[in-house]
Amino acid sequence: QVQLVESGGGLVQAGGSLRLSCAASGGSFSFYAMGWFRQAPGKEREFVAAIAYTGGNTDYTDSVKGRFTISRDNARNTVSLQMNSLKPEDTAVYYCARGDRYGWPSRRADVYDYWGPGTQVTVSS
Repeated sequence: QVQLVESGGGLVQAGGSLRLSCAASGGSFSFYAMGWFRQAPGKEREFVAAIAYTGGNTDYTDSVKGRFTISRDNARNTVSLQMNSLKPEDTAVYYCARGDRYGWPSRRADVYDYWGPGTQVTVSS
């Protein structure tokens, strides 16, 4: 059984940084693309960033480009999201998810088959 568990969320002031991590177990992590999504109160879940199974290709939604960096450590079965210059509009529950086997980054939520329970990120103004 594949399990994904996020960590690293919390409360931070605008302009601050957080690093989210997602630990994967129960599957061949290095063979799969991974992604981060977020959902703010009253809004739909939205794509944030994704990384290919090789780690060589990444994709970001426009609103986080230049501020967020996705990375992965296949030896440790983890994917991370470094978030800098945080803004109040980044406040949301952040989810990591498993994408396609031997896959490239995808913005489509229906491509992802396993999801973590999420971690809350709150950015105060």
